[in-house]
Amino acid sequence: MMKRLVFAGALALAAGCQTVQTTKPGAVGVEREQSMLVSSKDMNAGAAKAYGQVLEAATKKGQLNRDPALLERVRGVSRRLIPHTAAFREDAPGWAWEVNVISSKELNAWCMPGGKIAFYTGLIETLKMTDDEIAAVMGHEIAHALREHGRERASQAMAQGIALSILGAVAGVSRGGMDLTQLALNVTLNLPNSRAHETEADRIGVELAARAGYEPLAAVRVWEKMSKRADGAPPEILSTHPAPATRIADLKVYAARVQPLYEEARHRR
Repeated sequence: MMKRLVFAGALALAAGCQTVQTTKPGAVGVEREQSMLVSSKDMNAGAAKAYGQVLEAATKKGQLNRDPALLERVRGVSRRLIPHTAAFREDAPGWAWEVNVISSKELNAWCMPGGKIAFYTGLIETLKMTDDEIAAVMGHEIAHALREHGRERASQAMAQGIALSILGAVAGVSRGGMDLTQLALNVTLNLPNSRAHETEADRIGVELAARAGYEPLAAVRVWEKMSKRADGAPPEILSTHPAPATRIADLKVYAARVQPLYEEARHRR
């Protein structure tokens, strides 16, 4: 019986799983195929609800968009970056993008599936970020959404959930369905991205910045600043993120690759 259930579960996973290429490779050449069990529509709907919850909580604490000048500065960067998402996905410029700033000491920024962006004041103020550096971080976070890393991780969680459900059925244990709103919160705010996801976002991010006329090497400066604040961080082998030195070296290579795009964009401006 257990073998039959496991086999049936494997068939269900295979039937529901799609192998997709979420983005065009761009100048940086990101071409990894991804396996998806969750639809973009469902993931984006869950993310929109999750984003609303975050904004509601920030509003109640008096933390949402307290500095109009800083908000306009961050949104101004987004207005330059978003049109260039078309280099990777033709549909992306038409997403329901939202950009907000949360007053918090956290050194954080993120972009949920479907283009829901938040920047924390602590990141900008503590690192004394220039607009080029804000663009570097925002481009990185937008890249996670373009590549649908949240959807990919949700699909992995769903696959694990199906496997557990099969085992639970064998053991006579029932399990509830998946809450994509909570999952969107978890994959965005709580769970670290994989090294592959971070590297892809770094490379796509520098290209987005370059296409929008922001200096691609600003990404290197951001991580140099971050690495100075990361004393005592675990070695790379123990971390899901690339070590700062590895990350900086890779960013230098890809910043150089997209430098002509930056120079072209600066000439147009």
